[in-house]
Amino acid sequence: MPFAVTATLSMLVVLGIMVLVHEFGHFIVAKLCGVRVEVFSIGFGTRLLGFRRGDTDYRLSLLPLGGYVKMSGENPAEQRTGDPGEFAAHPRWQRMLIGLAGPFANFILAFVLMTGLYMMHNEVDQYLSGPAIVDFVPQNSAAAHSGIQHGDRIVQFDHDHNPTWEQLRIRAALDVNSTVPITVERQVNGETQQISTHLFLADSSKDGDFDIETMLIPRFQSTPLRVQHVESGYPAQKAGVKDNDYILSVNGVELHSTPALVAYLQQQSGAPATLTIKRGTQVFPVTVHPIWADDGAGHMGYRLGFNAYLPPFKVEQLPFPQAVKHSVTFNLHNSGYILDVVHRLFTRHSNVQQLQGPIGIARQTGEAVSMPGWQPIIGLMALISLNLGIMNLLPIPILDGGMILLLLVEGTLRRDLNQQLKERIYQAAFIVLILFFAFIMLNDVSKLSLFSKLKP
Repeated sequence: MPFAVTATLSMLVVLGIMVLVHEFGHFIVAKLCGVRVEVFSIGFGTRLLGFRRGDTDYRLSLLPLGGYVKMSGENPAEQRTGDPGEFAAHPRWQRMLIGLAGPFANFILAFVLMTGLYMMHNEVDQYLSGPAIVDFVPQNSAAAHSGIQHGDRIVQFDHDHNPTWEQLRIRAALDVNSTVPITVERQVNGETQQISTHLFLADSSKDGDFDIETMLIPRFQSTPLRVQHVESGYPAQKAGVKDNDYILSVNGVELHSTPALVAYLQQQSGAPATLTIKRGTQVFPVTVHPIWADDGAGHMGYRLGFNAYLPPFKVEQLPFPQAVKHSVTFNLHNSGYILDVVHRLFTRHSNVQQLQGPIGIARQTGEAVSMPGWQPIIGLMALISLNLGIMNLLPIPILDGGMILLLLVEGTLRRDLNQQLKERIYQAAFIVLILFFAFIMLNDVSKLSLFSKLKP
C-alpha cells in the first residue's frame, strides 16, 4: 500500500478515536447533569449516516478531522426558552464539569493506552543490562574534569562493582549532589589499565530529576549509528546523506547514538563536521553544516536533520502496579514537555512553524504504523491524546478552556455576560482559529518534499 494511503487512513482512524473519546467525555457528563444532547457527531459538515436514539442524533459527518457534541441552548446566539434541559439552564459548576470532561477523557485514554502497553509490550533498551561503557563525555562536564573519556568501561561506581547502566543510574540517583569514587577500565597502547578518580554528581535539573546520562552518555550499541530517515531541506540531506547510511564517525570520533551525536554537535558550537559514511561497500566522507533549530520537542540546538534507527531493545511485560507507575510517569513528563512548548510559543522562544497539522500528523501516524510492533503507534496515540486534552484547555473561546474561562468570569461577576458580547468574542475567536488552522496547513504543505527544492 502506498505510504500516502497508509498515512491518510491511519490519521483518520487515530483522530477518529481521539475525537470519539473526547466528545464522549462531554456527552456522558452532559447526560449525567441532565443536559439534552441534540447531536453527537464524528466529523464536521454534511451528515453521511447515523441513527437517532432518544433526543440525540448520533452521526458520522463528511469531514473526519474533528467532531462535536451539540447540546441544547449551548450557543450564545440561541434564545433561552427556560427548558430545564438546556445547557445554559444548568449551574455554572455543572457546565464547567461538562467542559472539563472532554480533555479529562483524553488524559484517561492516554493513561489507559500506556498502562496496557507496559503490561503487554514494554520495550527496554538492551544497554541498560549490559556493561557501563561510556560513548561520549561532554566537554567541561564534571565527568570530563574527572578524567573520564569516551570508550571507558566503568568497573566500579561507589560501592557497585562492574555495574550495569541500570544499576549505575539507580546508584547515581541515590548519590546525587555528592562525590563518589569511580574506577574505569581503559585501553592504553593496547594494554588494559584501570584508572581511579572521583566524580561529583551535581544536580542541575530544575525538577530534581537527576540523570547521570547527561554527563556520561552510554554506548547504546556496539554498531555505528544508522540513518532511518533524512529530513528534507536540512544539512544532512544537503550534504548527500541518505536513508540507511551508517555514520562511522564524526570528525574522527566514533559515536554510537543520537544523544552522543547531539552532545558532540553542541560542543562544537555549530562548526562544520566531517561525517564518515558507509553506504553498502562504499566508505566516504561528507561535510555537513549544522543549523540551530528546534528538535520537534521544544528543545533548541544544533541539528543535522535525520532520524536514526532505535538501539537494540528487549520486550518485557510489567505487572499492573508497575505498569500504572510507568504510565503516570510517561504522561506527566510528556504533559510537561507539551506545556513547555506552548509556553515557548507564547513567549516567542520557539518557532510556530514547528507545529503540525493534519498532514504532519498523517506523516507521523503513517511512519508509526509502518514500524514493527505496537509501541510506536500506541505511544503516538497517547501523545496525540495528551496534546488534544491540553490544547482544548487553553483559555481560548470556542475551545473548552475558553468556555470555562468565561464561566469563571461570570461566576466572579455573579451575573451572565451580555449575549452580544459573548457572540462577538466567539466570532472573533472562530476567525482567529480558522486563520491559524490555515497557517498550520500551509506550514504542513511547505514541508513536503515536493516543495523542498523551492527553499534556499
